[in-house]
Amino acid sequence: MGALLRRLDLRGTPLGALASRLPRPEAESGSAREELRAAVSGIIAEVRSRGDEALVDLGRRFDGVSPPSLRVPASEIAEALASIGGPLKDALGLAYERVMAYHAHRKPALGSAFSGGGVRVSELVIPVERAGLYAPGGRASYPSTVLMCAAPAQVAGVSELALCVPPGPDGRVAEVSLAAAAIAGIEEVYCTGGAQAVAAMAFGTETIRSVDVIVGPGNRYVAEAKSQVAGQVGVPSAYAGPSEVVVVADESAEVSLAAVDVMVQAEHGPDGLAWLVTCSDAVADGVDAEMERLIGLSGRRAELEATLASGGYSVLVDDLEAAITVANLVAPEHLELMTEDPEALVPMVRNAGAVFLGSSTPATLGDYVAGPNHVLPTARTARFASALRVDDFCRHVHVVSSLPGEIGPLLDAVEEIALAEGLDMHGRSASMRRAGLP
Repeated sequence: MGALLRRLDLRGTPLGALASRLPRPEAESGSAREELRAAVSGIIAEVRSRGDEALVDLGRRFDGVSPPSLRVPASEIAEALASIGGPLKDALGLAYERVMAYHAHRKPALGSAFSGGGVRVSELVIPVERAGLYAPGGRASYPSTVLMCAAPAQVAGVSELALCVPPGPDGRVAEVSLAAAAIAGIEEVYCTGGAQAVAAMAFGTETIRSVDVIVGPGNRYVAEAKSQVAGQVGVPSAYAGPSEVVVVADESAEVSLAAVDVMVQAEHGPDGLAWLVTCSDAVADGVDAEMERLIGLSGRRAELEATLASGGYSVLVDDLEAAITVANLVAPEHLELMTEDPEALVPMVRNAGAVFLGSSTPATLGDYVAGPNHVLPTARTARFASALRVDDFCRHVHVVSSLPGEIGPLLDAVEEIALAEGLDMHGRSASMRRAGLP
């Protein structure tokens, strides 16, 4: 078997020229993007026009199954929690507690008011009323994503949560995902996935009421659907699509750990990225050899090979500065720094969803129990977007008050600016108050 990662030797390339030498992700190409947009647009239109009937038909078309009912009965959710083993139940409970604790620590608070010139400005932080959560399914079960989406919404104070999960081969939501929903106290669970689930949450159907915000990762169809319904509902700016990792490793790295961590995110399936960036031929060769050994041990070999075939690279660079430059250009969902002094590289990081320091801190820690969210920006949206957080479920409303006897100079400024903009009533609104009129 040949190397699973395509070797890209960028040694000798100036830092400013590295971008031109890196492969362009297929998802960014014009024709593929237009085909995806058209397909998702058609799915959304079907759901808007035919509601539940479309969800059932599209589920049969894409998943090959029809669920007994779109909404999962409360009894089935409770039974799932009772059925899973004690160690798994404890592990999910621990993960939920830690994620809740982290987000509670990061919850936006009403800060001190801004005052000056006779005006006082404070801020209301108001949660949305209803949030739609999406957790992938079908290929695999992701109870951790159920917890990751629910926790920040609950900390924010969202009163209603609606969870959509694609059905498994038996036409039902996986038991472990339902158990996670029970742990998080989610009562509203729907057995539907893909772009059609996003459309249902955005526009509503006979069974699924529309929501105010949609969060959660998914394949490129799910991510594209979220992009298309943004504006109808709130959608965090991150494109939470297929999973990505860049592992930066120097000669101090243990190649077996670097190899397994390159492969971890590729397990999720096609269209993701799995990159090794190193200055060492020995590390690159060692990781190649270890990956060839490990892939034979995986029960998800097909998913691994699909991701690595399209998005697996081993990049050789001159030094760690060049390695971080490459990472910043890729802007990965997960960035692992397996170097002798990872802390020294952190100030150089500009674009990443989450950064994991040292060989003892794998990205899988963040996937499950570290506390921060594992719903992270992909497809280079880490250039401007962040991990899912409490603020994604909140609105910030300014509250302004003034003291009539102290705002004269501010009213003068209002009148001058309004005059310059040709807005007579704006100016009159100020001048009447300055004159003491009601």
